[in-house]
Amino acid sequence: MLGFLINVKEQKEIEYLLKREMDEILFDLQDDRIDHIVKRSMDERYKILFNLFKRVAPARECIKYMKTKSRTRKNKNDVK
Repeated sequence: MLGFLINVKEQKEIEYLLKREMDEILFDLQDDRIDHIVKRSMDERYKILFNLFKRVAPARECIKYMKTKSRTRKNKNDVK
C-alpha cells in the first residue's frame, strides 16, 4: 500500500482533474460511433478514476458520478 500527504488545495485540484476526466468519458460513452471494445476499456478506466475520486471527494460529490445501468440507459435514450 502506498500513501501520500496532500494539502486541501491539492485535494481540490485532484478532485477537479478527476471530475473533468470522468465527465469526458461519460460523454464519449454515449457516442454511437465509438466501437464497443473501446467503450469497454473506457469503462474500465472510468472505474479506476472513480475509485480514486472516492478517496478524495466528499460522499455527496461521489453520488453524482456513480455509474448505474439505469442512468446509462437513460442517457443513451436522451441522445437519440
